[in-house]
Amino acid sequence: MAFLTDRKRASGMGSAKTGTEHHWQMMVTSVALLILTPLFIFTFGSILGASYEEVIAYYQRPFPAVVAILTMLVGFFHYRLGVQTLIEDYVHGFARKAAIIGMICLSYAAAAFAIFAIVRIAL
Repeated sequence: MAFLTDRKRASGMGSAKTGTEHHWQMMVTSVALLILTPLFIFTFGSILGASYEEVIAYYQRPFPAVVAILTMLVGFFHYRLGVQTLIEDYVHGFARKAAIIGMICLSYAAAAFAIFAIVRIAL
């Protein structure tokens, strides 16, 4: 029977080395979304239910297009950080690495498609 202290059990396991950076990124994106979400709802809500031509003309203006693009970028980056934390906590082994890689690819692809769609409308 081994009598190990908590410190002895944790010794040699090391740290993840990116916890503080990850936490700050989550905090920054949270604050950015706190500002961007009402702006997006205000700009998107004002044109909701309009005709196709009116929506195209509205999103050709810089402010609504920039707000929509920033909301999509920050939103999908925040999503990536949150789901990465979830995967790291609950998935183990090779599945963890595969799930993180797949989730990162999915979130960046979704952000790229959203931005492409907004830019296509704006131009």
